[in-house]
Amino acid sequence: MPRPIRILLQTTIPPIADDWNIARFSMLRDHLAGLTDDDGAPLYEVTARDRTAPGAPDPVLSTLDESGYDQLWLFAVDTGDGLHEADCAAIGRFRSKGRGLLVTRDHMDLGSSVCTLGGVGNAHFFHSKNLDPDAARRTIDDRETAYILWPNYHSGANGDFQAIEAADPLHPLLRDPSAPDGRIRYLPAHPHEGAVGAPAGDPTARVIATGVSQASGNRFNLIVAFEPSADGGPGVAQSTFHHFADYNWDPAAGAPSFVSEAPGYGLAQSPAAQRSIRRYVANLASWLAGRLRDEDRDDRLDRELDEALDESFPASDPPGLA
Repeated sequence: MPRPIRILLQTTIPPIADDWNIARFSMLRDHLAGLTDDDGAPLYEVTARDRTAPGAPDPVLSTLDESGYDQLWLFAVDTGDGLHEADCAAIGRFRSKGRGLLVTRDHMDLGSSVCTLGGVGNAHFFHSKNLDPDAARRTIDDRETAYILWPNYHSGANGDFQAIEAADPLHPLLRDPSAPDGRIRYLPAHPHEGAVGAPAGDPTARVIATGVSQASGNRFNLIVAFEPSADGGPGVAQSTFHHFADYNWDPAAGAPSFVSEAPGYGLAQSPAAQRSIRRYVANLASWLAGRLRDEDRDDRLDRELDEALDESFPASDPPGLA
């Protein structure tokens, strides 16, 4: 029996209560830990942690390449100081050994410490670092929070979902045999997503999914996939960590006090969107491990995801709804 894949869910801030600390990704952690193989054994062993104080190497990140972890899901929630150079070097060595890496951030300069990563970090564009090469896209897209400057694509309210467009050829990350067109169709929405794109000169990278701003109608990139190669393992750059946050899966989970926008409740009312999001998370963990499920196992996975519905997206009635 193969051992469980070891996943590290990691933020780039210390455990600050009124911020996007790792406890605010508990539903993702529980969902991944609950996925099992055909014999009922857990597929993943999940560790979730915040970094130690910035300004010095983090004891886990700075030695990641020497650890037993198979993949790193890095939630860059810092304002620029979240990664030490020793952390970045170890993460680079980690991926060069063939292990998987997800890097995600948010609007404007939030999470901009990933610019020091190279590789998957180069796929992230910020307000004042690693600028989007398409100058025409540098516009204020979300009008509700005018103090948040570009990039800030408005895909919907926290707690709602957005329709996404999977690029052709369809990437395995976005395959969903249970969907009418065989594709992942939805992700959680967020009022101000960041900007990602395939780095120039990297033949392993391509944009695999896009969304549309509900404020401006602008199309923007959601996911960039880096195929494994002799130089490194599989990688993903994603436009916002809010695709994975408890608050976006269920607003009743709460958010830091600085979140000012009113939440939506569309995701809680859409089993199809919930299913699509669960499927994407399962695909992501499997693809980063280099072992996406065979098609003949899809039916069992679909049944398992259905059974996990209430656990992954617990019902929470919004105010004013019966």
